[in-house]
Amino acid sequence: MTDPRWQHLEDHARYRDRAGLRRTLRARKHDQQLIDLASNDYLSLSQDPRIMAATADAVARWGTGSKASRLVAGSTQAHADLEHDLARHTGAAAALVFSTGYAANLGVMTALCDADTLIVSDAYNHASIIDGARLSRAEVAVVPHRSVSAVAEVLATRTQPRALVVTESIFSVDGDAADLAALHRVCEQHGAAMLVDEAHSLGVVGDSGAGSVAAAGLAGAPGVLITATLSKSLAASGGAVLGEQVVIDHLVDTARTFIFDTALPPASVAASAAVLRLLNREPDLPKRLWSHTTQLFRAAVAAGWTSVAPSGAVLSLQIGDPEVAVREQARWRTAGVDVGVFRPPSVPDGISRLRITAKAGLTANELAQVQELLRAGPPAPATYRDNPLGVESSVDLSDPVAEVRQS
Repeated sequence: MTDPRWQHLEDHARYRDRAGLRRTLRARKHDQQLIDLASNDYLSLSQDPRIMAATADAVARWGTGSKASRLVAGSTQAHADLEHDLARHTGAAAALVFSTGYAANLGVMTALCDADTLIVSDAYNHASIIDGARLSRAEVAVVPHRSVSAVAEVLATRTQPRALVVTESIFSVDGDAADLAALHRVCEQHGAAMLVDEAHSLGVVGDSGAGSVAAAGLAGAPGVLITATLSKSLAASGGAVLGEQVVIDHLVDTARTFIFDTALPPASVAASAAVLRLLNREPDLPKRLWSHTTQLFRAAVAAGWTSVAPSGAVLSLQIGDPEVAVREQARWRTAGVDVGVFRPPSVPDGISRLRITAKAGLTANELAQVQELLRAGPPAPATYRDNPLGVESSVDLSDPVAEVRQS
């Protein structure tokens, strides 16, 4: 019998069961024989012998952990070197490495924004941006997805002395891109700063994978900040904030997720640095990834799947009903291909999706196998049940942060 103090949790669990929204942890085996289209290892470098050798060397030199926060004893020369390399690779003036990309977004937004700041946030922004905006205590205006005109309208009527426009460069849900050049023009017109989350574009977009900000001609531009993750194309874990030195200095003094968090382990630092060196030697590696994404998108559209044209490695196939999406994911796994499935509250519009992430290392045979699965077309639609239990619920399944409000 459930303890009455946790009865509300059981009620929520039953609701999610009936709505097809329960999550389960699946332990991946090291020798898994599935084609990986689920992870974010976009450049297929997480098991590259050169990257693993750099990681092993870092462990031998520095040990398994960083031992402390960055400001106590956790900063090594490897951290400083990676920050220098990240800034040089993206064209930024300076960089600061955090333990995760999530911590980087929370840290920069809470350190820069307060009650005198207006945050203008795209409706499809990642949960780390949403949480950072809330924790900052700034007023937040959520604008329609990729609407530059809506951003301009909000900025034109603001009363706060400062404003920060926040967007992903390539969005994690559908893989589409923000118009960074247009957003920057609007920010310049209204005296706003711009924060661009490059999680899905660093290592993917631009010359040598320098990212979307650099590709838009905004590398090092005043008032433009970047957050990035090291856990996708850079084949490790961790995050970073990049921008002008005065901002980085302020974060060292005030960003709580930097000051009070244990530093990124040297092994992850070394892996990311090794990937950056590899991208400098093999600048066409992102083009190979883009070729594979394009092939899969064309096959999907030809077979009748609904998908936004991708701008990076993410290809999102709309299905609708979460249970149908989970069954389709299982069908792909049975056929030897591992894909992701996005369901509420991970998708802001409530439409469940299969999320395919292309890889630079896919072979011709693997691409053919995936295209064959795509040619089967989307599964039959099902009617989405807003209230499968037939009872009142305060969980809005179309709201990507509804469950945050519940807690």
